[in-house]
Amino acid sequence: MRVFRIFGRHIRDSFKSVFRNFALSLASISCITITLVVVAVSIILSFNVNNFTNLVKKDVTVVAFLDKDIKEEEIDVIEKEIWKIDNVSKLEFKDKMITKEEMMDSSDTYKTIMANWKTREDNPLQDAFQVKVEDIEDIEKTANAIEKIDGVNVVKYGEGMVDQLVSTFDVVKKGSYFAVIALILVTAFLISNTIKITIYSRRREIDIMRLVGASNINIKVPFILEGLFLGIIGSIIPIIMTVYGYVAIYDRFGGQLFSHFIQFVKPQPFIYFISLTLLVIGMLVGMFGSWRAVRKYMKI
Repeated sequence: MRVFRIFGRHIRDSFKSVFRNFALSLASISCITITLVVVAVSIILSFNVNNFTNLVKKDVTVVAFLDKDIKEEEIDVIEKEIWKIDNVSKLEFKDKMITKEEMMDSSDTYKTIMANWKTREDNPLQDAFQVKVEDIEDIEKTANAIEKIDGVNVVKYGEGMVDQLVSTFDVVKKGSYFAVIALILVTAFLISNTIKITIYSRRREIDIMRLVGASNINIKVPFILEGLFLGIIGSIIPIIMTVYGYVAIYDRFGGQLFSHFIQFVKPQPFIYFISLTLLVIGMLVGMFGSWRAVRKYMKI
């Protein structure tokens, strides 16, 4: 009970100290708030870029067009050869007559042009295999392996564009991670310096506590808890902005940007995860900054 009573007193004193030194507290809170807003943007960007990348990976298809005079037994052989390639996850044969019907259904212009393609001999299109890959990083290697199979005329997968898109997403994602880490470190340093000023202004109070026999832990705990409160208060605005701002952006764009390839992460439970992350970061950064400042002052 005595431990809980002492800890409760530390919490009370820390909370009072936040408002007693409001000017300095406001500086720390503002620092945390601004940083967490940027951190929230970086995390949201990072998760959405990762989502874009995964959607692209799922949707990318390698199309292997077969020779025009291909025979049915040769098609079966080609299918078996493609399945032998390690990176292949899904395989579907697309008959050129079915391709013709789908194209006719999609456009009146195609319907007019293709109306006379009644037999396979009349149809100039090519039979094809649509191949899904497990790892998009190895898509070029997989496409080259398929193209070497006898009976395969040409292989297409949007080469160049897919590689560039995945590479761009990867750069943005890594940049977001770096920004988050850098901002957290800078904020911890700034809070540490702000708390130092608070400690310096209360050095007489600390010296008296030490003279009357207060332990180092009893001196440090209130300052660390003060940092905890600063972190919680500083995270409130970023959390509100994240919850309402992200939902508004998601609704405004209908959950996607430009096309179904670039879809946003759904708000629930994403916004709750981000909010909890911001709260935890704010608390940890505030506590670490306070701990670092009081530790340095006390030379422990």
